[in-house]
Amino acid sequence: MTTDPRDGTSGPSLGVSTKLVTSALLLLLIGACAAPPDVDDLIAEAAVSKPDPTVVGARGPLSAEQSKAVIVKLEQQSKDATVLERHLALEAALDDAPLVTGNKVTLLRDGGATIPAMFAAMRAAKFSIHLEYFIFEDIDDHGERLSDLLAQAARRGVQVDVIYDSIGSDDTSSAFFDRLKAAGVRFVDFHPATPLAIAAPTSLNDRDHRKILVVDSRVAIMGGVNMSKAYMNPPPQKLYAGAGARRETAALYWRDTDIEIEGPAVAQLQRLFFDTWQKQGGEALPDAGSLPQLSPAGSEVVQVLGSSPTQAVPEYYVALLTAIRNAESRIWLTTGYFVPTHAERRDLIQAARRGVDVRLLLPGESDSDLALEAGHASYSDLLEAGVKIYERHGSILHSKTTVIDGVWSEVGSSNFDHRSVLFNNEVDAVILGRQTAGQLEAMFQDDLKSAGEVTLEAWRNRPLWGRLHEFFSRLWQTLL
Repeated sequence: MTTDPRDGTSGPSLGVSTKLVTSALLLLLIGACAAPPDVDDLIAEAAVSKPDPTVVGARGPLSAEQSKAVIVKLEQQSKDATVLERHLALEAALDDAPLVTGNKVTLLRDGGATIPAMFAAMRAAKFSIHLEYFIFEDIDDHGERLSDLLAQAARRGVQVDVIYDSIGSDDTSSAFFDRLKAAGVRFVDFHPATPLAIAAPTSLNDRDHRKILVVDSRVAIMGGVNMSKAYMNPPPQKLYAGAGARRETAALYWRDTDIEIEGPAVAQLQRLFFDTWQKQGGEALPDAGSLPQLSPAGSEVVQVLGSSPTQAVPEYYVALLTAIRNAESRIWLTTGYFVPTHAERRDLIQAARRGVDVRLLLPGESDSDLALEAGHASYSDLLEAGVKIYERHGSILHSKTTVIDGVWSEVGSSNFDHRSVLFNNEVDAVILGRQTAGQLEAMFQDDLKSAGEVTLEAWRNRPLWGRLHEFFSRLWQTLL
């Protein structure tokens, strides 16, 4: 597993990559000057104007009548369509993120389900395998190594292309890359951490945090699971042992969530991969100019949101805040790193105060103590407003999911933190409708069995040293 202190690459933490030591001060200055964008006017304007969203099907954009039929069907699934109406209104601002109908969405829990699904999809590849990962290591599935699988695919004529993050994959063996290159696999090293990069420290801070696998442009897997050996750790022996003595995080089980998508929405993920490949200077790809026409594979409506620091408006950030602000009954949110922006914290508090059931499932143990402590700095205000906070212990919580009103749900790579808004390339899928939302709510309730609730009374009586850690951790929050 990478020596970087956390999946989100917090710059100034202990254990940071030696390639970044000389630029740590520069990164701190960049982070100190950065601030999440103010999207209040954009959200308010969309709420008033309520423009018609762009709806795409298997054969391209739908007609006005077809689009209306899709929207009416979605609204019929909700007792109160407000959250859907407001979210749909945002489509005018998110021109590159249409609603895509006709998809099959399969929920994948942890590496135990995700990695076999990845290997099965790649094993069946006929034309192309495209991978974009923050951490890219030689993992295995029941004894079959990723290096063997990809090398064999390349040698039988499958086009294999990989984008990996330079910092996230800093500890990956060069022999792994050399073997795959010899087999014909092509690579793009995202923002390489070279001495020359110190002259442009912004590129060191901006990372590719996405986790995307697209096979034959027809099936895609995305979410929080990296191609990382951390997911080979065994599961805990019992569900919840409480917040006891600190465990060695390197050996802990990683709790995560991915989804497998089949249907027209796969094209949106494929385009994101091609766009990053081209912007990072990758060699021309033979399949980048055209995508196959995908037949409907299911009934799910999916919106793929690809965010990056180059965007004036991070798409996922706007969509999430809009959904939170218009929640009517419940917001159940799980995140691996919780360092909320001012707007995120404010909107959760306001939702709880208007009677929404706001529940946060957060890590009790983490591979980044700094991120954990920075998150704790928000607990008091949230608990006082009525937000329910649960911490998972005995494993590393890395999942990033949200379910709102049982009809708006999200799975992706974005954490509930500053870094996902300011510095990272991220990818998230919003799924509209009750089917996936119901499955995610069931998963959330099951996860609560492995978590303990943080009560306001107990939090007010926490030790003084904890309060001091929270105070000083805020100095780094824009980098976390």
